[in-house]
Amino acid sequence: MGIAEEHLASYRLCIERMTGNWADFQAKRLEHLRERERFGHAAEQATECILEDLFTGVLDWSIGDINHQVGHADLLLTRLGIKHLIVEAKRPGALAWNRSARDRALEQARGYADRQKVASVAVSDGLILYAADLRHGGLRDRVATRLELAEPHPSLWWLSVHGIYREPPALGPEPPDPEPLSAATASAATGALAGGVALHPKYKLPMSCFGYVGDANDPHTWHLPYLNADGSVDARRLPKAIQAILSNYRGTQVGSIPEPAIPDVLVRLACAAHSLGKLPDQAGQAAPAYVQLAAALDQLDRLDEVTS
Repeated sequence: MGIAEEHLASYRLCIERMTGNWADFQAKRLEHLRERERFGHAAEQATECILEDLFTGVLDWSIGDINHQVGHADLLLTRLGIKHLIVEAKRPGALAWNRSARDRALEQARGYADRQKVASVAVSDGLILYAADLRHGGLRDRVATRLELAEPHPSLWWLSVHGIYREPPALGPEPPDPEPLSAATASAATGALAGGVALHPKYKLPMSCFGYVGDANDPHTWHLPYLNADGSVDARRLPKAIQAILSNYRGTQVGSIPEPAIPDVLVRLACAAHSLGKLPDQAGQAAPAYVQLAAALDQLDRLDEVTS
């Protein structure tokens, strides 16, 4: 950013507003959830109402900034006609502790965002809120928080009018629930769709299993599969994905990924390798692909993003 957000007047004012209005937001949120307590379920509209209260009551968007069902997106936040954030709302409780449902919602939002050229997406079920930026064929975390907290998490500022267009720092280690945010769980179906999620025609995997996604609506632009359908790292495909960029795999290199996206893709693959303990600082005899990967990221000054 060049200047820490806490030094911005807009940040301080927004934090004051968030803190002062949080109790009222929580009271209204619980009222919207009464239906769930009464009947055991509530409609997506309850989540939309909670989110509208969050964006206009806690944050600083106006009611006129919130748009409904534009290009099938549940909510679209605009400012002076510019589209900033697409939000996919699910029924209360549908996403918390349910990674596959959360990632399906993310894929929906990402598809709408690609069609409308919107840079950021969010998903929520009224209990959790996760937002990310579409960046270099992947998602970069923006906000991850629970909405039932006693105090608003300061990271919500990154979804405010003056925070949404700025690049946030990497999120800390606290996810919005006990499960990780990444990687979708796909059905084993072999058709074009599984549970409403598009699958790659060759690999039969959802787009969150690929190292690079050019267009969420076109599976032919999804490259470098490295995750299994259940979201776990595919130890067989991961080194092949790395080799396709840094050396070659069966004599071919990937030429369909734009050069500016390569560093982010390598970080994505390295995080997967790190989770398996495959990088040189973790394994005594690291495979050549992982040695090359660590060296490339060190050269790009991006290795710390993985090992830290």
